[in-house]
Amino acid sequence: MEIIDRALEFEQRKHTFKTTSERIESSREVKELILSLNSIYKEEKDPEIMDLMKRLTAIKQKIEKRLKGRP
Repeated sequence: MEIIDRALEFEQRKHTFKTTSERIESSREVKELILSLNSIYKEEKDPEIMDLMKRLTAIKQKIEKRLKGRP
């Protein structure tokens, strides 16, 4: 499936973001991928899709932690 291929490609991509806008763009992209995978998971109940969503969520949390900065 195309969504799964895009998600795997995103996961393999190097996550070094120079600017805040790159982080925001990446955060939005991974969120869209997770939501798309979730709709597929609801139909198929494939545990591999769930594992992929979990890994992408971990990446998303790291990106958002960098975006929020220190209090």
